[in-house]
Amino acid sequence: MGFLLLVGAIVAEVGATTAMKYSHGFTRLWPSLITALGYVVAFALLAQTLKTVSVGTAYAIWSGAGTAAIAVIGLLFLGEGMSMTKAAGIALIVVGVIVLNLGGAH
Repeated sequence: MGFLLLVGAIVAEVGATTAMKYSHGFTRLWPSLITALGYVVAFALLAQTLKTVSVGTAYAIWSGAGTAAIAVIGLLFLGEGMSMTKAAGIALIVVGVIVLNLGGAH
């Protein structure tokens, strides 16, 4: 159940961050409200996740998956470019999350 909650936290965070782009510095009401609500939901779900998943694992997956997803959304839907440097950075984030999870709990 913890990892299902974590997926929900990731989706909420990615939705909130995407809405933030459309808020234009919080000058547009609806995207601003969606941003705030999305982050409240994301943190609430992340907090619930931490009842059953270690904080290092949960946060690494949450932040890494969210960062990678936002980069892909920026590329596909927001007209942001992809350079080799940016691709390498995303790959390093993914590899870092994998390495942290392979380390296991001690």
